[in-house]
Amino acid sequence: MASVHNFEVWAPLPRRVRLYLDGTLHPMSREADGWWRTALPADQDSRYGFVLDDSETVLPDPRSPRQPDGVHAPSQLHTLDPEAWGDRDWTGRQLAGNVVYELHVGTFTPEGTFDAAARRLDHLVELGVGFVELMPVNAFNGEHNWGYDGVLWYAVHEAYGGPDGLQRLVNACHRRGLGVLLDVVYNHLGPSGNYLDRFGPYQSDTATPWGRSVNIAGPSSDEVRRYIVDNALRWMHEFHLDGLRLDAVHALEDRTATHLLEQLAVETHTLSTHLRRPLTLIAESDLNDPTLVTSRSAGGYGLDAQWNDDIHHAVHAAVSGERHGYYGDFGSLQGLANTLRQGFFHAGTYSSFRGRLHGRPLDVRRTPASALLAYTCTHDQIGNRATGDRPGHYLSPGQLAVKAALILGSPYTPMLFMGEEWGASSPFQFFTSHPEPDLARATALGRADEFADHGWDSADIPDPQDPQTFLRSKLDWNELGRPPHAALLDCYRKLIDLRARRPELTDPWLEHLAVDYDEERRWIVLHRGGLRVACNLGPGPVTVPVGGRPLVWWEPPSQDETGAATVLPGHSFAILDAGHAHEADAARVNETDAGRVDEN
Repeated sequence: MASVHNFEVWAPLPRRVRLYLDGTLHPMSREADGWWRTALPADQDSRYGFVLDDSETVLPDPRSPRQPDGVHAPSQLHTLDPEAWGDRDWTGRQLAGNVVYELHVGTFTPEGTFDAAARRLDHLVELGVGFVELMPVNAFNGEHNWGYDGVLWYAVHEAYGGPDGLQRLVNACHRRGLGVLLDVVYNHLGPSGNYLDRFGPYQSDTATPWGRSVNIAGPSSDEVRRYIVDNALRWMHEFHLDGLRLDAVHALEDRTATHLLEQLAVETHTLSTHLRRPLTLIAESDLNDPTLVTSRSAGGYGLDAQWNDDIHHAVHAAVSGERHGYYGDFGSLQGLANTLRQGFFHAGTYSSFRGRLHGRPLDVRRTPASALLAYTCTHDQIGNRATGDRPGHYLSPGQLAVKAALILGSPYTPMLFMGEEWGASSPFQFFTSHPEPDLARATALGRADEFADHGWDSADIPDPQDPQTFLRSKLDWNELGRPPHAALLDCYRKLIDLRARRPELTDPWLEHLAVDYDEERRWIVLHRGGLRVACNLGPGPVTVPVGGRPLVWWEPPSQDETGAATVLPGHSFAILDAGHAHEADAARVNETDAGRVDEN
């Protein structure tokens, strides 16, 4: 049955706006603030849009809740069914102390849908993670994409299952005790289906690497900021999400006294108070600027956390030996130790990749390490390699295990990228499905040219428009029980389980962390209270001057006669209890054969 619906759109640029509703045009009234409004009877599934000035084109609603026919078609009214929620007892999760798991809905399962992802959640529960972080799911043109070319930020991509599918996935996560974070992009819009500038000054003339930036500080930017903040709050309120990952916030051009990020933090905290559950904001930034995660009372923006590429670079370069591009300053164990101790490698120091000083020191007394996310790989660190190869394609299982131990044994908030935990053999390549031939061609040529400039043969670069590029990137869930994948998965589970049981491993204060290393012999030890995370990055056995009961390992360690030193095989680690082992730990170690993990 039709009921009266209030239709409105902010459109200060056109002189006339008409509402298209189920095939009929209706006049709208303009108010002084640039909003156009009218109220008409409409059904839940009514198609609607806006016609500007003398154009005959029906444009989708900038705040469209659903785009069942694609981003160029009219919008559809849609409201989530409040009776479908089954998470009324969900009280949320704080980020600190938990492990985050990043996934791309389209390649996480063969089906590539929210419902299919929900059927794999028990794997994540058994793995021990606390949060699922979804790569962007807002509406974009085409069937498959990484999600960063979204143009209708309020709508959910239909191929994944639309808004109702996302609701079912969040329900399923919360029933299993998993929080849900969503990656959102507020720094630019995609190249196809972006009609916002016909309505108002949504974009500025400033360029980002991905297109024009969003107008958050220029004339008429107040409503644009409102567009962003309302979108963020909608995900957390209407869809019950537990937080957001904010893409590339360094590309947000904001010169106002109150930065958009601070405004978003304030309003998110207000919503969190009302909902009586934690809501988390995580920034992606390459600035190495602690201001993002410094409290507002101390002059910061008050975000909860930020991704930390320096830790990734330091760990990856030290283990893999890669030194090209932005890995040029990394690779030494001294650099790795300093990064683990202070949060950033570049903290007001010279970056050869940038050709200038970079970063700012983190106040380790005021900012917990849990405010920085650490990882061995992400969608970027894999997908932005020329062929999308994962670390397992060029590192041994032992090297993968060492990387995992350094991250999961650190004071930082660990994040995994889907399939990492079993050393998935599938790549994660850059894929698109632009229907427009010219855009498709430009995307493929641009990708090939970008890597050709870095010495890659353009013939080796996967065509992002080739459907096989997308299909190759899907996880193969049949690998989990096969060697060497099963052994690596067992190792990850034991590391995460130990992190959950021993408070030393989640202690977030860097003042409590000590790191020893031997550059020549390629060993490094993290001192975490009574635990020692001892890693051998070299290919041969090495004696490390720490002892204790082995709790988790890759390749069995041995100890000298005094018990004060441990011999680690090549490319292996051991977490040792140097103090008094808890009785429960000792029993559990005996029952599970400790960290028995081998490469065969």
